[in-house]
Amino acid sequence: MGNNKSSEDYLETILLLSKRLPVVRSVDIAAELNFSKPSVSVAMKHLRENGCIEVSSAGFITLTKKGLEIATSVYDRHQVLSDWLISLGVAPETATRDACEMEHQMSNESFQAMKKFILAHMTDA
Repeated sequence: MGNNKSSEDYLETILLLSKRLPVVRSVDIAAELNFSKPSVSVAMKHLRENGCIEVSSAGFITLTKKGLEIATSVYDRHQVLSDWLISLGVAPETATRDACEMEHQMSNESFQAMKKFILAHMTDA
């Protein structure tokens, strides 16, 4: 769980699930990501220790302000990158997969520059 990619993926998943479900639990995250419940539990413990999530006594997971900021930023990258790749003619499932890889590898500086460029050019169209 040392790597940033998995924490970011978990936070993004919690954000997306919270839009769809009344409550988010570890089992929902495990089902969504196709991970084992024990590995999700370990990840949730780390996220809780890092102040990214809160877990209620009933096991309901909510993002803290910090967690929400990270999740929103990852989700934003994902949307911008996948929409852009699709607009370039990349198949949606490939675009989504590639956006997943790119969103974690790219520095914020590069992403902001790309986003600015993409938004400027997409609004011209």
